[in-house]
Amino acid sequence: MPQQASILIVDDEELIRESLRLDFQDMGYRTEIAASGEEACALLQKKEYDLIVTDLIMKEIGGLEVLRQAKGKHADQIVFILTGYGELNSAIEALRLGADDYLLKPYNHDELMLRVAKSLTGRTLRQKVQFYESMLSICSDCKKVRDSEPDENGEERWISIEEFVSKTTGSDLSHGICPDCYRRKMDELSEMIRRGRIKPRTP
Repeated sequence: MPQQASILIVDDEELIRESLRLDFQDMGYRTEIAASGEEACALLQKKEYDLIVTDLIMKEIGGLEVLRQAKGKHADQIVFILTGYGELNSAIEALRLGADDYLLKPYNHDELMLRVAKSLTGRTLRQKVQFYESMLSICSDCKKVRDSEPDENGEERWISIEEFVSKTTGSDLSHGICPDCYRRKMDELSEMIRRGRIKPRTP
């Protein structure tokens, strides 16, 4: 888990700001605080943070504008939205606009630390993969990566992106299927059933 990640806390309530600051400092993170959206936006013009935790509803400049400026300046900055139960619809809208996660107030300490650590670890992994991808050859057809080490016969070796990530970062990629690929596979399956190439399973 990244122990020296930088976190910006944005909230116009001093109690919440200080509680979050102490929680993050206890976990070893470097923290800065902003007492308003205006102050946060000024800081974002000067530097980049690994993660930003911002209240949604604040005077003048709210959390959505902080989100917009943060992502506009550095799209890889992680943004968590803090919101009350009555503002849940606005929090969902923030997710649509690019927020990475949201937390309901009062927040649960253990849940917050877990989700922050997970998001920061994911960001670090993405950055490593992007760095290596910018340096390596990737097959435009099968998407295999040219390994920096030859095989046992001294010949050029091409490996899957999963093997490459595991080898270079020590982390494994989680596997899933995106909605487009799921629909495509279901269409292919339906077509095979229609043509009688496979039979549907009966209960």
